[in-house]
Amino acid sequence: MPLLYRLTLAVLFFANFAFADHPDSRSIFNGKDLTGWTGDPGLWSVRDGVIRGETTAETPIETNTFLIWEGEASDFELVVEFKLTGDSANSGVQYRSKVLDTEKWIVAGYQADMDYANRYTGMIFEERGRGILVRPGLRLDVLPGHTMKSPVVKALGTDTPTEVLKATIKQGDWNRLHVIARGNHLRHYVNGVLTAESTDRDPDHAALSGRIALQIHRGPPMVAEFRNLTLRRLP
Repeated sequence: MPLLYRLTLAVLFFANFAFADHPDSRSIFNGKDLTGWTGDPGLWSVRDGVIRGETTAETPIETNTFLIWEGEASDFELVVEFKLTGDSANSGVQYRSKVLDTEKWIVAGYQADMDYANRYTGMIFEERGRGILVRPGLRLDVLPGHTMKSPVVKALGTDTPTEVLKATIKQGDWNRLHVIARGNHLRHYVNGVLTAESTDRDPDHAALSGRIALQIHRGPPMVAEFRNLTLRRLP
């Protein structure tokens, strides 16, 4: 691993730990119950200080569903620790999202995606919108009529190709997601490594404020767990 890459990892590692101690940071999960959140009680629970979303073969879901935080955020930093269980597990952390259905807990908006196989973990996705915006390892100006073949796509650097990014993610174990959203500029980090970056230049779709939510994806049985959810609003 190149020396510059190792030094970058070290700087980001310590910066992430300092974030939790910032005076403007606050926990948005009390570690005991789902006070301040709403979702399907048959899918979401709290165990040993961890938010747990689970589907089984006996309780499949027909559409993606979410545990929704009651607050809103515009410009912010959000840190969440997550762990996925199940070969087909697929989840994500929504932000600047809008609630479409309060009975089925459906939302639309930006998502920091994650999956057990780590094909998509850390990418920028838009749930019930434009779909994949920025795949892992890329920086992209999202333009009206966005396609992944847009000529403004740039790699984050020769030290962060997809396979290197995957190597920094612990499969089936706890990982640290860090989302920074300021204006139309979005950045996702996983375990201190920048995985995707975007400037959303589509005025008809770019969201500047909205809800935070956690996803359980439809499909085979899976478990998605979250802990240490910390939010810092930016001026």
